[in-house]
Amino acid sequence: MKSINDIKSNIIAGWKVSKEDVEILLNTNDKESLYKAADAIRIAFMGYQFDLCSIINAKSGKCSEDCKWCAQSSHYNTSVNVYDLVGKDTSLKLAQQNADYGVTKYSFVTSGKALSENHIDKLCEYIRDVDSKVDIKLCASMGLLSKEQLLKLQEAGVVRYHCNLETAPSYFSKLCTSHTIEDKIKTIKAAQEIGMDVCSGGIIGMGETMDNRIEMAFLLRDLNIKSIPINILNPISGTPLENSEKLTDDDILTTIAVFRFINPDAWIRFAGGRNLINLIQDKAMHSGVNAAITGDLLTTTGATVKEDIERIKALGFKIVK
Repeated sequence: MKSINDIKSNIIAGWKVSKEDVEILLNTNDKESLYKAADAIRIAFMGYQFDLCSIINAKSGKCSEDCKWCAQSSHYNTSVNVYDLVGKDTSLKLAQQNADYGVTKYSFVTSGKALSENHIDKLCEYIRDVDSKVDIKLCASMGLLSKEQLLKLQEAGVVRYHCNLETAPSYFSKLCTSHTIEDKIKTIKAAQEIGMDVCSGGIIGMGETMDNRIEMAFLLRDLNIKSIPINILNPISGTPLENSEKLTDDDILTTIAVFRFINPDAWIRFAGGRNLINLIQDKAMHSGVNAAITGDLLTTTGATVKEDIERIKALGFKIVK
């Protein structure tokens, strides 16, 4: 049987990890060796580069979809803030603040299955305004858009589109029935076809198994996704998942490490729910993580930009431009 170090060495030599290899990784009792090997893979493929992006929650609440994890769904009674598009000045001010801190990417995030054409046109105005005035790369997360809508965003200045798979295809319908994972894959492929980078990952801690997570990780590899946010469910009162069981530290770190084995040259990104793992964040950054969403993490509290940058530099990483 292969050892963890055998599998690590094969990946560094250019082999793709197999599902049988992953079973070996998951069945090890030596978790520290697993985390150390994932860190070595990260160093071999990505060095000490760290990708840092921020977001603006540009439209909040009243979402028609029934995603069981989401505070913004109109199906559930939560205390989420509800508002239409923020002002252009607000989006510009926040972009400049993040650029001044040293953040290199800034994403416009909106609630809802997809935006109306009027909303897209309005946000394209915001995007062009920021693009012309602030030295920061622009991203967007605006739901299940068509290729034509994505082209509008690209022409306005968006270079990366975000559309999470959220979970494995085999588990998705247990969490959402108002759209499918195939809808998401269609949007991802449309963005790739016009030359956009794509950011896509998921949420762990929603009742899925480790096998479900591995299924998602392999699908992300098959889709050639190079920016993979790993969110940790922060159960929201009023949603069907409000009483979800908290993940253990080893469960979280093992997930991160195995994602690195499967996607060795991707940005494995801290995302939502980081307030739940503050005590293991440094260890996670030596178990495969080399990217983060910083600042206002949608409806859950994360680290401040200043705290993130200080932590990243203290651990020997350098923020990429």
